[in-house]
Amino acid sequence: MKHWQLNKEDSGIVVAVLDRAGESTNALSTEVTDEFAQILDQLELYPPKGLIVRSAKAAGFIAGADIGEFSQLDTPEKGRALVARGWDLFNRLAAVKYPTLALVRGHCLGGGLELALACRYILAVDEPGTKMALPEVMLGIFPGWGGMLRLPQRVGPAAALDMMLTGRTVDAKKAKKMGLVDDCVPPRVMEMAARQLLLSNQPRRPLPFMQKLLAGPLKSVVANGARKQVARKARPEHYPAPYAIIDLWQQHGGNALAAPEVVDRIISSPTAKNLLRVFRLQERLKGFGKDGDFATKHVHVIGAGVMGGDIAAWCALRGLTVTLQDQSLERIAPAIQRANTLFKKKLREPLKARAAFDRLIPDPTGSGVAHADVVIEAIFENVEAKHALFRSLEPRMKPGAILASNTSSLRLEDLRTALARPERLVGIHFFNPVAMMPLVEVVEAEGADPAAVRAACAFVKQIDKLPLPVKSTPGFLVNAVLAPYMLAAMRAVDEGVAPETVDEAMLAFGMPMGPIELVDTVGLDIAMAAGRQLADGAEAPRCLLQRVEKGQLGKKSGQGFYAWQQGRPQKGATAAVPAGLAEKLVQPLVDRTQRLVAEGIVADADLADAGVIFGTGFAPFTGGPLNRLNSSR
Repeated sequence: MKHWQLNKEDSGIVVAVLDRAGESTNALSTEVTDEFAQILDQLELYPPKGLIVRSAKAAGFIAGADIGEFSQLDTPEKGRALVARGWDLFNRLAAVKYPTLALVRGHCLGGGLELALACRYILAVDEPGTKMALPEVMLGIFPGWGGMLRLPQRVGPAAALDMMLTGRTVDAKKAKKMGLVDDCVPPRVMEMAARQLLLSNQPRRPLPFMQKLLAGPLKSVVANGARKQVARKARPEHYPAPYAIIDLWQQHGGNALAAPEVVDRIISSPTAKNLLRVFRLQERLKGFGKDGDFATKHVHVIGAGVMGGDIAAWCALRGLTVTLQDQSLERIAPAIQRANTLFKKKLREPLKARAAFDRLIPDPTGSGVAHADVVIEAIFENVEAKHALFRSLEPRMKPGAILASNTSSLRLEDLRTALARPERLVGIHFFNPVAMMPLVEVVEAEGADPAAVRAACAFVKQIDKLPLPVKSTPGFLVNAVLAPYMLAAMRAVDEGVAPETVDEAMLAFGMPMGPIELVDTVGLDIAMAAGRQLADGAEAPRCLLQRVEKGQLGKKSGQGFYAWQQGRPQKGATAAVPAGLAEKLVQPLVDRTQRLVAEGIVADADLADAGVIFGTGFAPFTGGPLNRLNSSR
């Protein structure tokens, strides 16, 4: 066989090892599943004492179905055939008489988890890379190879729907706790533990009585609750897949083939096509960080304000040693407190949170500069202050280290004049809140050292962000396209449209947050300053000027366009949205995006779409502003 190796041990156990030819990760292509069917044919003739399914790849178990094959489903018949292929194969695996076990080390996603669920036992290896998920909903589709049937049977319907409707990953320990896997062991004992469990005849942990009720007579209660949860975040006309998952589980026991019309509708939907495009754009962004020559161990951040402090915290969370510099320990303390909250929330295990906390080192004297692989400047937006800082930093930095600015509004060409080697300065522009926003713009000034830009992209990928290369210009890509969009929204308020109505128009369009709420969140003073630079000389809207004059600066002051209580805007009732309002508001964003592509600020339309989706939250189901524009023509 091309992709599988079959090893029979003296004990009578057979080990099927997946090593997909010519690929760094395993995916369930037609060839791979056809060969697995041949394995089951052989074992039907000569039944083993037990079967272990595992991966030969260092990257993990199985990353899911072959995305390339999914993109070729241009007819309903092909879509149904794809679903039937995995559904029938894994049902066959689940029905064999001999015990079966999936040994999961590393990622186990989508079809890979569905294969594991069809085994009698799942053994997870407890290490950081072991992650399990059914993320199909993020591609606008559903787990049609048995996940909707078997996951609720293992973990209960509420937990299963939560995983399927969010695409959320769980690690090995969480998977054991929730009953997704039968056991979780360290790598050193996984071989022995796999064979012991396989031959143990151990019964699966039964679902608690209440979970059985929720999976049976009370199914509608769970389904209705899930629909309400989904409706808070996704409208069915934009994202039909989560609603289909609930319906297929509730009405057809997770068997999509029992509802072929649903299969046809979901797989052929524009949403699935566009979310597949977004996935590919994300992979392209990750590709910019694949520079094997540069690895970061130590980051030094100057400026412990909200941005600098949160950048430092994120880097420490991702395993790097971080020194955080400001004028005094008192200035650094609030950043350390926020970091502690982040570590506890993200890591949960006290020892891991403590280790991250220990990696974040207050450094008011700046002694960390000499040891850092990456030095990030995140002080206030003032050219002279940055010049003075760069003059003091450059002589102390080690050779080959990256010098980066997190500036959001100043040109790198103006900042680097203070440097003896100006070509070494790059922009590494994070977005607020740092922990939530996946995109980081890597800014290249004219004449920058290409090696420094590549190294900056590698650093961004190392901390699990998406690097987007852009040229140096005011606002770069993301802020430059947001400015005219927010300006148009405030002009609508000047024209008498209520802020709530403006926001509702864009929520209905598919934005994650309305533009007026976004202005309040960013800060009206910041919006005013950015507008002067990025609005092509247009006058500030009256509604913005009036509020800034009164000190109503948005969320941070408790009052902006909305009153804010406990971090939430207090909105009034929404009036009927005027026809065409959403298109009117989004058009300036589209126009500016096109202009930035034409000017070469971002390399092409695909990367512009990627930047606007991951940097602003622009409705992913559209495939991006320029893709939406081209699709409507």
